[in-house]
Amino acid sequence: MIQKKICMLGAYAVGKTSLVSRYVQSLFSDKYHSTVGVKVDKKTVKAGEDEVTLLLWDLYGEDEFQKIQTSYLRGSAGYVLVVDGTRKETLARAVVLQNRAEEVTGKVPFVLMINKADLAAQWEVDEPALAELAGRGWPVFKTSAKTGAGVEEAFLTLARGMMGLSASD
Repeated sequence: MIQKKICMLGAYAVGKTSLVSRYVQSLFSDKYHSTVGVKVDKKTVKAGEDEVTLLLWDLYGEDEFQKIQTSYLRGSAGYVLVVDGTRKETLARAVVLQNRAEEVTGKVPFVLMINKADLAAQWEVDEPALAELAGRGWPVFKTSAKTGAGVEEAFLTLARGMMGLSASD
């Protein structure tokens, strides 16, 4: 059995826990629950010819007072950067977290999920900013933990990348 550790990274209240719940259990709750420390879920997926168990480490959200413990990142085969599309500052935080994660993990696959696509009319994150990151080679997905839009695709893209597969494999 192949297992891959994935860390969920982002500012507080961007929807990391909700995205994991949507992906693993097909559930969504409007109630906000702050993550304390780390919560680990798992889901087995097919990536190419292999079955892979994804160990999803949902880390507490980072803000200016609380920094992600880099020790949580050790051993990660990939990570997810989560941004709240309605809060532009969470994109800047994700860029900082990407640099910090790469220092610990090296160049491992990651995806950027711009969450809350169901609230697109209220978004502060603009298309030019997303295009700039996509131009750097960042896989950018617009997701909604509430509706499920883009969630499965983003996680599957990450799983395939961690297995050394391209999008067409």
